[in-house]
Amino acid sequence: MDERRLIRVSKYLARHLRHDPGRIGLTLDEGGWAHVGELLRAAAAHGFPITPEELREVVAANDKRRYTIEGDRIRASQGHSVPVELGLPAVEPPEALYHGTIGRFVAAIRREGLRPMSRHHVHLSPDRETATRVGARRGVPVVLVVASGAMHADGHTFMRSVNGVWLVDHVPPSHLRFPS
Repeated sequence: MDERRLIRVSKYLARHLRHDPGRIGLTLDEGGWAHVGELLRAAAAHGFPITPEELREVVAANDKRRYTIEGDRIRASQGHSVPVELGLPAVEPPEALYHGTIGRFVAAIRREGLRPMSRHHVHLSPDRETATRVGARRGVPVVLVVASGAMHADGHTFMRSVNGVWLVDHVPPSHLRFPS
């Protein structure tokens, strides 16, 4: 499959497995899972046919490992705006994690910290390079350092999705280091 098709299918999956499954008549279970056959039928019925081979290639080739297939089910690894319970266990984080953003959001983050906005959790990266790539999707990246070890010691709960993204409910401004 060519790169453009790979990206289009991945974005289609993100929209319907993370944000708007009902748009194509798809139902996710409480864990965010959909049956692969139902997804493929719904996509075809709504003018975006995906072959089983394309689906497997998108899941396998996605460098961010955004999707997981288990048996005849598929789900997004994280990033949902629809109610799901991913069943991720609490995990002790490393001392520091990172968050990529852009300059126009920094003033609000200084005041309010990092909030999940329309998603269930704040997404944090395990390293600066990943956070830089995340921030660069919207413009010139700004990488914030999160004192995740101190947050954990203060009682904040962290989870890690299967693709290595760290999740937390909120990051207070007091646990953030901003670039100078």
